[in-house]
Amino acid sequence: MSLTKRIIPCLDIKDGRTVKGTNFIDLRDAGDPVELGALYAQQGADELVFLDITATVEKRKTLSELVNKIAHHINIPFTVGGGISSVGDVQVLLQNGADKISVNTAAFKRPALISELEKEFGSQCVVLAIDTKKEEDGEWYVYLNGGRTKTDIKCMDWAKQGVGLGAGEILLTSMNNDGTKAGFALDITGQLAKVLPVPVIASGGGGSLQHFKEVFETAEADAALAASIFHFKEIAIPDLKRYLQHEGITMRL
Repeated sequence: MSLTKRIIPCLDIKDGRTVKGTNFIDLRDAGDPVELGALYAQQGADELVFLDITATVEKRKTLSELVNKIAHHINIPFTVGGGISSVGDVQVLLQNGADKISVNTAAFKRPALISELEKEFGSQCVVLAIDTKKEEDGEWYVYLNGGRTKTDIKCMDWAKQGVGLGAGEILLTSMNNDGTKAGFALDITGQLAKVLPVPVIASGGGGSLQHFKEVFETAEADAALAASIFHFKEIAIPDLKRYLQHEGITMRL
């Protein structure tokens, strides 16, 4: 694991615009993804994630032209996800400038996809995104299709399997915390980060400087991802990184 912790803005894309919701619903417009991405890169974001949230539902492929445009405007690594289900899909995105791709539902339905992508592009290119929700029984379960479909598979089991198949990173979103700004899910994030041999990106719930400190210190996440607090200018990336550095967390400033 790298000692330097990463801050990663996430841009959910719908019909070519950045949108943001709460607990995966009630979407509102948050601006042009290319402009926002360029702004975050200038402000010191370590990486960016672009998720085409219409892709799984409306079966539309992630727009490679958008990826191409983004690649020409930013100089930091970026990950693209949404509706990716084959080596061919990934080839197009990487050729257009993406550094990594993120797979979610398609990988769960056909785990061999992870191995195929790892063989073709290397594990450093493959991010396994997991949407998870804590149920009444206290266990965290995997959800598919943008959080609409519950499975009976536990988050930890799927994460271990995914890493075993070749995923080089886990992007873990807690649906319970997503959009609430009440803090990251420290329990499940910590369980994964302490057991898995690959970096874990925590997502869902970041709302204050303190929340980021907690997810790095308590849960030992390698990276923290957030959306609305950056899109709606509630926390500025330079301020966040200076605060964390001051708190003893190693940042790339």
